[in-house]
Amino acid sequence: MKMNKESSYVIKRLILVILVLFLGALALGIGLMVGYGILGKGQDPWAILSPEKWHELIHKFTGN
Repeated sequence: MKMNKESSYVIKRLILVILVLFLGALALGIGLMVGYGILGKGQDPWAILSPEKWHELIHKFTGN
């Protein structure tokens, strides 16, 4: 099945959006790890990506 111009354009834009979202999430993760592990003097940079650490941080700031 041959794609027409419009569907090809939509697919290219969708791939671009997915790529930008992926790169943004990757940059956010790297930034969190650098900020927590290196600048914040945390023991393990990977620890910031664990749900337990996020629960601890949310509890610290909200008191819940």
